[in-house]
Amino acid sequence: MTLADKTVLVTGASRGIGKALVDEALSRGAKGVYAGTRQPFTHTDERVTPLTLDVTNAGQIAAASETVGSLDVLINNAGVYGYEDLADRAGLERHLEVNLFGPYGVIQALLPRLVESKGAIVNVLSLAAVAAVPISPAYSISKAAAFSLTQSLRATLAGQGVDVHAVLPGPVDTDMVRDLDIPKASPQSVARAILDGLAKGEDEIFPDPFSRALADSWNSGAVKALERENAALVPAPQNQ
Repeated sequence: MTLADKTVLVTGASRGIGKALVDEALSRGAKGVYAGTRQPFTHTDERVTPLTLDVTNAGQIAAASETVGSLDVLINNAGVYGYEDLADRAGLERHLEVNLFGPYGVIQALLPRLVESKGAIVNVLSLAAVAAVPISPAYSISKAAAFSLTQSLRATLAGQGVDVHAVLPGPVDTDMVRDLDIPKASPQSVARAILDGLAKGEDEIFPDPFSRALADSWNSGAVKALERENAALVPAPQNQ
């Protein structure tokens, strides 16, 4: 899917990858971009519509769904990252609330728009979804759960014409991991690669040099083959 003349919604749009995705979508000719943020947000481009959208707030999700008209692409980018010990159940629940149930709630609210447009869902996850980062186990668990959600939605929504993509970045130079002394990709380069992957129809998008090294082995590997096999268990939609 190309974004020319399309309408996009990006959550977590005020900074980092989210802000870069808003700007990149505009540069690719998007007709309109809804920018979901927890705090007030402004943009100089008149095609941008700010939305007050905390993905853990059911009322704000409902209000956003009423504001959004047509929608072609939903990008679930909002997330939280921390170093909680697994003994801290509250920390685990906080990560799941934002990184799993947040995207789930937004998707359910906006799914009718996406079915109508035969659109796409893009869930920005992490390589931690496929290989846990032990110093942040709650984050890793929540992203792994969100990856499973993504794979399940990909299979169950295919019959309704909605494509579902998982973004699996490595370290990106955002507020979340800025203090870590490791090589990081820029949010702008990651945003470009995400939308390139969307245009190419890639199930899993590896948007930076670190993650891209895994792309070939992932796409040709046994786990991906098993996902495709499992997807065949979903009943074909009945003709109306």
